[in-house]
Amino acid sequence: MRALLDACVLYPTVLRSVLTGCAARGLFQPLWSARILEEWRRAVLRTHPEQAGQIAAEIAQLSAGFAGAEISPAPDLEAVLSLPDPSDRHVLAGAIAGGADLVVTLNLTDFPGRTLARHGLRPSHPDAFLMELAADAPDAVAESVAAALAPLEAAPVAPTRRAILKRARLPRLARHLA
Repeated sequence: MRALLDACVLYPTVLRSVLTGCAARGLFQPLWSARILEEWRRAVLRTHPEQAGQIAAEIAQLSAGFAGAEISPAPDLEAVLSLPDPSDRHVLAGAIAGGADLVVTLNLTDFPGRTLARHGLRPSHPDAFLMELAADAPDAVAESVAAALAPLEAAPVAPTRRAILKRARLPRLARHLA
């Protein structure tokens, strides 16, 4: 399965780590464009300008870890697409160009199912997507979550795994793994 990851699921870190952990375990092939990575970078810098070096390193590491993930849609493709928010057309263009099966995003209202279906795609919230993956490969998803949360759980006063996942907007996955 090929899934285009929208910038909103690459930032925050926990969500990105869980998703890329699942991809690293072969549960799906992630896709993104240079523009999506740039949106992620700008989102981080808006709230944490001091992290410019860190975000550049994280993007480089992600790109190196998933060499075939970055796609480049044809420049004219975006112009012929229609979405409720025109600034999201580049995401749909990337999904089409990458032969994605779905778009993983927190912004489901910006990616109507009927519109995406015309292009052979479907939108998916990351919680629903991870639950689909967990239905087929429960151990691999659990391992991905454990690896992603290990640094947070090692803190002297750490929140529970369930609390971390709920905060990352993964409440169903949190209940499933509890």
